[in-house]
Amino acid sequence: MWPLLRRDGRARIGLAVVVVLVLAAALAPLLARHDPTAIDLSRALRAPSGAHWMGTDVQGRDVWSRLVHGARVSLAVGVLSQAISLVLGVALGLVAGYYGRRVDDLVMRLADVTLAFPTLLLLIAMAAAFEPSLTTVFVTIGVVGWAGMARLVRGQVLVVRHMEYVQAERALGAGDARILVRHVLPNVIAPVVIAATLGVAGAIMAEAALSFLGLGVQPPTPSWGAMIADGRDLAQLRRAPWTSLFPGLAIGAAVLGFNLVGDALRDALDPRAVRRTEMPTDTGTPIAGRR
Repeated sequence: MWPLLRRDGRARIGLAVVVVLVLAAALAPLLARHDPTAIDLSRALRAPSGAHWMGTDVQGRDVWSRLVHGARVSLAVGVLSQAISLVLGVALGLVAGYYGRRVDDLVMRLADVTLAFPTLLLLIAMAAAFEPSLTTVFVTIGVVGWAGMARLVRGQVLVVRHMEYVQAERALGAGDARILVRHVLPNVIAPVVIAATLGVAGAIMAEAALSFLGLGVQPPTPSWGAMIADGRDLAQLRRAPWTSLFPGLAIGAAVLGFNLVGDALRDALDPRAVRRTEMPTDTGTPIAGRR
């Protein structure tokens, strides 16, 4: 896998974007030149300059400072929500695929009900039912995203559970928990890692959408979606486009980075691609000259 990733330009670009975002989030207090929550109406809607690299918003807050602090929110929501989706989806998918019958029917019908609703509409309904906060955002996104993960894992388990090594382990008297953890899970983890990587990008978009609608992270906490919402007025867009342009570019870069990493992982974890890299190259003489 690693030789393929090193040669893949998508992986290098995606990892570079992700590393920059992680460093910006981790070093936000050092990179921010101003307090991201300090309101000063006397400097409202100032253009980008040496004092304010990305200008100021309608309340006089520094856009750059809010942008780097907003990276913390986006990455936290992306990682934590996918962790919840992984725990729920992998556990339920393993159980449904391994035991089948009634357990499979129950889990899959719950997944069908979840997937029957438009994702954004379900997110809005769940976020509106609780008090808007950062915790509500990543729990809501994580709970909504479990169904797709469960269906993916269940499909892989249906294939793996009939393999010879699983049957042999069962014949030797191994319990279901040991078989699931030691033999089934390691063989279905590759597509799960790919789906989780791509899911982080979707979670960042979902958080931005909820914050844009006022159902996500609440002020004065910086959030990329809320920053775009603050600058959505048409007159403000014409006068000070940087208030929405820079957070929009940040969202696009984050989504692009994680998607590139996910696509590269999909190709690198493909057994056919790995097999091609392991095949010896033919550097001998032409066929006509061989004996």
